Amino acid sequence: MTPPLELSELQLAVMRVLWQQKKAAVVEVQEALKSERDLALTTVATVLTRLEKAGLVAHRASGRHYLYRPLVSEEEVRRSMVSVLAERLFEGDVAALVSHLVNARDIKPGDLARVRQLIEAKEREGKR
Repeated sequence: MTPPLELSELQLAVMRVLWQQKKAAVVEVQEALKSERDLALTTVATVLTRLEKAGLVAHRASGRHYLYRPLVSEEEVRRSMVSVLAERLFEGDVAALVSHLVNARDIKPGDLARVRQLIEAKEREGKR
């Protein structure tokens, strides 16, 4: 079983760049994040190195640069991080988590309809 993922906000931002671009050099990641974060190249390189040590990205040499690519999907990271959150804050009680999300935020009518569809699809899946 894969250990649960707990990424920092900065690590998630870097991963989002890689998910979007499929592969990127350190300078490309820095440039993509420039509008939201003014990071030094060394900071971006350190984050990528740590993500690689965690098995979340890999690199290959391309000339004088390394090109990094994600080894995990955004969905895998979401699933893992939400599972950690649900376990930690709601003791694994999915209904409590959903109740909190529904009651703690302004929800658009379209969002409620989507949630209903997801629940109905999951119920149909369980009947098979």
